[in-house]
Parts: sequence; structure tokens; C-alpha cells
Amino acid sequence: MGRKKKVSMQDIANRLQISKNAVSLALMNKKGVSDEMRGKVLQAAKELGYGPFAQKAPDSKNILVLVPERIMSYQDNDHFRFFHDLIWGLEKSIRSKGMNAVIAPIGREMEARLQLPQHCTDIAYQGIILFGIVDKAYARLVWELDAPLVMLDSYHRELPCPVVCSANISGAAEAVSVLIRAGHKDIGFIGPTNLTTSHEERWYGYWKSMQDHGLRIEDRLILTTSESFDCTEEEIDRFLRNLELWPSAFFCGNDRIAYLLAKQLRERGLKIPADVSIVGFDDLDDAEELGPKLTTMRVEKEKMCDAAAAVLLSLPGGVREAVRVEIPATLVLRDSVRTVET
Repeated sequence: MGRKKKVSMQDIANRLQISKNAVSLALMNKKGVSDEMRGKVLQAAKELGYGPFAQKAPDSKNILVLVPERIMSYQDNDHFRFFHDLIWGLEKSIRSKGMNAVIAPIGREMEARLQLPQHCTDIAYQGIILFGIVDKAYARLVWELDAPLVMLDSYHRELPCPVVCSANISGAAEAVSVLIRAGHKDIGFIGPTNLTTSHEERWYGYWKSMQDHGLRIEDRLILTTSESFDCTEEEIDRFLRNLELWPSAFFCGNDRIAYLLAKQLRERGLKIPADVSIVGFDDLDDAEELGPKLTTMRVEKEKMCDAAAAVLLSLPGGVREAVRVEIPATLVLRDSVRTVET
């Protein structure tokens, strides 16, 4: 039996008697074609089984994994270590289910221009896994492809679709409870709350645990804003310089921030945990000698990846239900917390 001819953009153009460029603009959701024509192009793509609209073909073994390039950069080593594990964890989980993981990087310019990777239109696939910190407008562009979609780790509440994430709220609440059980009452928080749902939920977990235990949250002990992708060492330094009285403990939104905080505290002559206790989140291996090993909440990345692949393969085409799968974080007790005498 001869191999079935791959449907091209020219085939769509021939059917609608328009230019190939107009088809490209419509499929990429770019300006230059009317909404009516964009609808006709999408309908023709579905009928012909072009690109992502052929994902239901029984011989399609591909799953697209869309990843922002900025989290794949070796230059951003702290974030790379975390997301690197997710990338290869997904590849392993997808392969174990008899499928192929097709990694498609999203460049900064592509994201700004709302431009999809060519994979989205040039190959057949079963569905898409989108993970990392992606602007809402770009996530919506992917969401509108009408292909089975799962968001992993971060998501946008305005876009109803299946989500697999760590149990950030309960995990953060447990992390703060570790400090409270150790006798700490003045507990600070450092971490951005406006970058991802994960960071936002970890802030809420901190707030909830403090409220549940009847402890006051002091504004002077909180650093929640950031000028960049994540809290920088310079921001933490400025924050600490403005503190007149040290809290006995900090909960940090991720381990990267916890290590930066530990470094800044030691430079000020403070010891961990003798002077200040610290709990983080993620369970990243410390690449440097930063003193006592960090107590943290381990994100179960392997379980998250396996759940994301399993959920995607169980979805009917075009599902738009806000299904949420939370993978519990695991408390890892180490040496960065001391018990306060009461």
C-alpha cells in the first residue's frame, strides 16, 4: 500500500482558491486575513487533516512538548536544573507509553509575536503538553489549536483545560507548619507571587498556615515583588538591608531563593539555623557549599510527568474541561531549621 500523501498548506490554498501565504497567516493567527477567512482555513484544515488536525490518525505516535527557550538555557542554571528534569521526565514517560516526545522550543520573539512552532502545523500528533512560564496570550494561542492539551506545572485559570501541577498550597502550608512546630512565630516570606500560579499558590499556602495558627504576618518581613523572571540576589540584598530586626525564620517560594537568602545572611555574619531558620520548595540539589542542607518540599517531578502523559492520552479531541491533577509534595527534613526554646 502506498504511503498517504501529506496534506500541505498549498492543498488548503487550492481548495479555497487563496494564496498559500493567506493560509499561513490564518493558521498562525496573524493579522492579514479576515476572521471569516480564518474560519474557512481552519475548517478546511480539519476536513483535509492538515498538521495538528491530523492528530487523531491512528498511526500518529507524536506528542508535542512546547517549552519556552528561556527555561532551557544553561546560563540560567538554577531554573535549568528544575525544568531539565521535567523535560526528560516527560520524554521518558511518553516513551514508556509507546509514543514519541517531540520537543518544540518557544523563542522569546516567537512568544512576543504569538508565533507557533512549525511542528504545530507540519506534523501529525496526538496532543500537546505545554509547560514552563508562558504568557497568557501565547498559552491561549496554543489552547485555541483545538487539539488535546495538558498544561504542566504552570497554567492560566482563564483557559479551561487539564492541568497537572504540584500541590503548592498544601505543600507550602506544610513547610510553614514545620517552622511553627519548631517554635517559630515571626516567619518571613520571600518569593514572587505574580509570575506563575505555582508561586502564587505557595504564597497563599504560607498565608493560610500563618492564619490557621493565629500568627501575624508582618509586611516588613515579606518580599513578594520582583523586577525580573524571579527574585534576584540584588533584590534580596536590598530587602535585608532595610530590616532592622531579623525574623527567626523564612519560608522561600523556591530553593533557588532559599540559597540566595542563605548566602546573603552569612555575608552579614548570621548562621543558619542558629540565627535564622530557612525552608524552601522544590528540592534542588545545592551546587555550592552553602552550609547546612536545606529543609524543603520535594516536587515529585517524575510523578507529575507521568500524570501529564497519562491524562493527555486519555483525553477526547478538543476537550476543554478544567480538570486539575495535583501531585502532593514531599517534606524533606534536613538541617536548616532549629527548634526555638519557648
